[in-house]
Amino acid sequence: MRLLAGLALVLGLAVTPSPAAPEAVAAPEAAPFKVIAFYHGTWDAAHIDFVKEANEWFPRTGAQNNFTYTATTNWDLLANGGVNDYQVVLFLDDAPQNAAQRAGFERYVRAGGGWMGFHVSAFTTDAGSWPWYYNTFLGSGNFRSNTWGPTTAVLRTEDRTHPSTTGLPATFTSAVSEWYSWSNDLRTNPNIKILASVDPSGFPLGTDPNQTWYGGYYPILWTNTQYRMLYANFGHNAMDYATNTRLSSTFASPTQNRFLIDGLKWLAGASDNPTPTDPISDTAWYSVSNAENGTCVDARAAALANGTAIQQYTCNQTQAQQFQFRPTDGGYSRIAIRGNPQQIVDVTGVSTADNAPLQLWSYGGGTNQQWRPEREASGSYRFVARHSGKCLSTTGSSANGVQLVQRPCDNSAAQSFRLTEHP
Repeated sequence: MRLLAGLALVLGLAVTPSPAAPEAVAAPEAAPFKVIAFYHGTWDAAHIDFVKEANEWFPRTGAQNNFTYTATTNWDLLANGGVNDYQVVLFLDDAPQNAAQRAGFERYVRAGGGWMGFHVSAFTTDAGSWPWYYNTFLGSGNFRSNTWGPTTAVLRTEDRTHPSTTGLPATFTSAVSEWYSWSNDLRTNPNIKILASVDPSGFPLGTDPNQTWYGGYYPILWTNTQYRMLYANFGHNAMDYATNTRLSSTFASPTQNRFLIDGLKWLAGASDNPTPTDPISDTAWYSVSNAENGTCVDARAAALANGTAIQQYTCNQTQAQQFQFRPTDGGYSRIAIRGNPQQIVDVTGVSTADNAPLQLWSYGGGTNQQWRPEREASGSYRFVARHSGKCLSTTGSSANGVQLVQRPCDNSAAQSFRLTEHP
């Protein structure tokens, strides 16, 4: 692997739509928006071919989904405010190379602009050259390894509540790509929400024994909850390098394309928030992460005894952070912890007071032990206590170990929680 070479940048032209129909058609009421895609298109025939295909697929998909698409090689538009009229920026095969472009891009996303990056846009062997982008924004750090040759992958949708993934099944087969892994474990980053990863049923992944993944954890789609952004690990077509002939299509998977379309709508603020294909399962186990600070609902010290504090803590995939929603009646559920499902999330002392703390307690049918999940437009949930009508809430702190409470429902991010299913 090698870093992409910087070139003299010239403004590209908007791509003319071709007459072919896209795979998916949006609801006609979706709000119009503008997308601009940056690329170099000069390095590695597989990446160049992906750019060519993207510059055909996106404009014709946009014609059916109420967005316009402009493709350009002038990365200086990031530096001089030329992207300010666009709701979404795409990086197809690279990232900004000079300080002015990088500063302009950071200003754009910090101001709420949407971003979607593909494959090589996250590739680096020197994350320290732009630590905000590679370590903070993407969270991935340095390139570590890749599969070879390009293949499809069986992906597991880890979060089906995010607006970009509500239309996805629990598992699906991607289009063909080369796949990257990273030096940083994204699961340990409280700001990163992994949306899809390689499903264990998909191993081995690769055709070259020396560049095949035989097991492990590999994120493919993710978002940083502090920004309006999405990263997709795909974007490398299979090629006959001798003849420069395309052997696969990045847009061959209708399910993967559904993610792209719904993701663009969310990034642009034009999402029509499709309903998930199923409700909260009463047999699945979920981690429950807060939309405001990214921490997970957690049983303190992984204890299971009565009175154990229910707190916020960095998401870590342990059973202390896995819960099941078991229906009682009237739309309410008890929130059972995986280590002992008899122990549930309880409002201490059956209190109806503001800021009453939450704890684990053995389920006895109390109304202070039952919560009504209410789905929000974003795909997240708030949870309303049956006895008090108040919402499960953080307290405004982002520190580990702060006990969760009930507070009057106020539609704030402190009371908004994302569910991520665990096997």
